[in-house]
Amino acid sequence: MNFGRIARLLGVLLIVLAICMASSIPWAIAYDEMETLRTFLYSCSITSVCGGVLTFIGRKHRGTLHRSEAILLVAMSWFLLGVFGGLPYLFDGAVTHPVDAYFETISGFTTTGSTILSDIAGQSRGLHWWRAMTHWLGGMGIVVLFVAIFPQLGVGGKFLFKSEVPGPITEGMTPKIKQTAATLWWIYLGFTVVQSLVLLLCGMTVHDAVCHAMATMATGGFSTQNGSIADYDSATIDYVIAIFMLLAGINFGLYSMIRKRGRKVFLDRELHVYLSLILVASLVVAINITGTGDLTKHGSYIDSFRYSFFQVVGVITTTGFGTDNFNLYPPLSKLILVMLMFVGGMAGSTAGGMKVIRFIVIFKAIYVEIYRVFRPSVVMATRVGGAVISKDTTQAILSFFAISILIFCGASLYMTYLGLDIVTATTSVAATLFNIGPGLAKVGSIENFGFIPTSGKIVLSFCMILGRLEFMTILVLLIPEFWKR
Repeated sequence: MNFGRIARLLGVLLIVLAICMASSIPWAIAYDEMETLRTFLYSCSITSVCGGVLTFIGRKHRGTLHRSEAILLVAMSWFLLGVFGGLPYLFDGAVTHPVDAYFETISGFTTTGSTILSDIAGQSRGLHWWRAMTHWLGGMGIVVLFVAIFPQLGVGGKFLFKSEVPGPITEGMTPKIKQTAATLWWIYLGFTVVQSLVLLLCGMTVHDAVCHAMATMATGGFSTQNGSIADYDSATIDYVIAIFMLLAGINFGLYSMIRKRGRKVFLDRELHVYLSLILVASLVVAINITGTGDLTKHGSYIDSFRYSFFQVVGVITTTGFGTDNFNLYPPLSKLILVMLMFVGGMAGSTAGGMKVIRFIVIFKAIYVEIYRVFRPSVVMATRVGGAVISKDTTQAILSFFAISILIFCGASLYMTYLGLDIVTATTSVAATLFNIGPGLAKVGSIENFGFIPTSGKIVLSFCMILGRLEFMTILVLLIPEFWKR
């Protein structure tokens, strides 16, 4: 393990972070927020100096990253992002406790969207921009951006890319991993620009339009308003954001292959299941909530569908934006939404959750095993869309499910130990572990996580990182052999 090489790259990463952090300065100047201006000047200075020190320490250590070094670099990157990315929250006075700053920052970078802030609208424009920027950088992955920018990572870039991009099957769309990473980022940027322009036409200010576009495409959920998207009270804005959330939950690899494969891209089995889940769930929830709660919202089926569609897409893509308090929905609707929290979006998207493809493979594998009960001599392969899923992939997916359940249960037990009721405890863990944002009860769509004890916030922050990196990248560090030469 070459720690000097890791230190050098971590240093460069912190310098890149400081540059991104500096993007808040023009907004602070434009809105005459002098205190916020000082906040980001201090934050950028500290981050860049620490980055410079690490770069200097590892200046003599160059060369290709090995697999273990790439894994350690990704893990350490995410922990350091939380530390230095949290400085603006402390200096600006948004929070007073370092753990609160770390929680808010990790929630941003992991695109979870859970918040400890009670007065979001009261924060400065510069800080709003930084919250949205943490989402945007974390959505496609700041480490993937790192791979796209620095080709000298060599073979190590491949391991960095695979450790960062969520999903059980990460196939390169181009021969070079650097080109793949760059392609993903260009698509990501294009969608963000288009949505910003559309929201601008819908009546949002430039600041709000870009902040919400970044949070949408990252499937994050940080808003500039206390009531999230509900505060705009616009059906047009609701549908625009819902559609872009839906697009963000689709495998970005499919977008890059449209030029080569044309209409065949739309034959993707995971895409069919993903869209079907959204449609069916939206229709069922709309029927279930019609005539309930606030009749000005759910008085007709058309109105109910507007809110159900937004909530369903927001939950399955793990964005977390809200236009309605689904904590007040009937039990059936709440159960459907909780189930969708676990499912998540497509592999290779910016969405969290377990991913649709994993559920497809699991159901296919179950069918094969049931079939073998009465015909044990028949050799059957697990297929998805005509492609054979290897036993190694199936086993990896089963392991992923097992680890997810174990961590979910363990973290939920700890949250109940802290005194949280069962619904709040379990959904707070689900919301953070699968990078969703809101849960139910005291962590519902109109609530926040500020009341949770400090140790609970630390556990939930760790859950966010585990979920964003899909467990293995972090858990492998616990194996003693990992640290051996």
